[in-house]
Amino acid sequence: MEINVDVVIPTYRPDEKFNQLLKRLGRQTRRIRHIHVINTKSDHFPEEVERMPGVIVTHIEPEEFDHGATRDLGMRLTDAPVVVYMTQDAVPADEELIEELVRPLLLDEKTGAAYARQLPNKDCDVIERYTRAFNYPDRSRIKRKEDLEELGIKTFFCSDVCAAYRRDIYEKMGGFTKKTIFNEDMILAGQMILAGYQVAYAAEARVIHSHTYSGRQQFHRNFDLAVSQTDHPEVFEGIRSESEGIRLVKKTASYLMKIRKPWLIPVLIYKSGCKYLGYKLGQNYRKLPLWIVKLCSMSTTYWGE
Repeated sequence: MEINVDVVIPTYRPDEKFNQLLKRLGRQTRRIRHIHVINTKSDHFPEEVERMPGVIVTHIEPEEFDHGATRDLGMRLTDAPVVVYMTQDAVPADEELIEELVRPLLLDEKTGAAYARQLPNKDCDVIERYTRAFNYPDRSRIKRKEDLEELGIKTFFCSDVCAAYRRDIYEKMGGFTKKTIFNEDMILAGQMILAGYQVAYAAEARVIHSHTYSGRQQFHRNFDLAVSQTDHPEVFEGIRSESEGIRLVKKTASYLMKIRKPWLIPVLIYKSGCKYLGYKLGQNYRKLPLWIVKLCSMSTTYWGE
């Protein structure tokens, strides 16, 4: 089916990966009508991007950026029935990315969102490489409200690193939360599923994207993740979450033993401990003084002056 598909990419100081991303989007088997780049102003932005055919650049001030509101702006900049969101460091693995990502949305009108499989970068470490495989397996799946008992919070999992949304369902749900510290994708996916819609994991749609975070970075990310969930009890309250993290740690430790790299288990335990501590503090952020909250968060501007 031929429908207009537009892509939205928030950027901040984009680098060579962003150039690769744009080049590979230009070679997709499913034609992209427009690529909307929403750039947070800095002293660096490649001027040649603004001259690329089909690319429309919108500049915003740093204080205007918000994980939800900025992406919602992207939806309002286009009238396409399907909008794909990507981050500036997610590079299509092949020319079928957009085709495979959009497919589940066209096959079933109850599917409101679809997200891609994330493959590790070549320089990705062993633990993060396994985490990618755990969170992004090679088999596609449609997730519904009925899966909550089996999957817990993973039912709501979705990633705007590379995800497509149907405009009609997006608008019915009110779109992304307009002020959120993080996790706008899971909040909206959760709202969709609770309302009776579906979210698709499209394993055949693949992007290359990974980060090797330090324990400190993991702490900050999980603090903000927990803040976002705490601020949206209508989605996350009563949903199993910690058990999935424990399962990942156990399976990763088993994998490290299997490949005969047991010396990495202390690294795994340390980083997992940082994740857990950040998450628990984030769940209780309202009980903490603001100065401690700012120290724990990776999004200090979110909290104001």
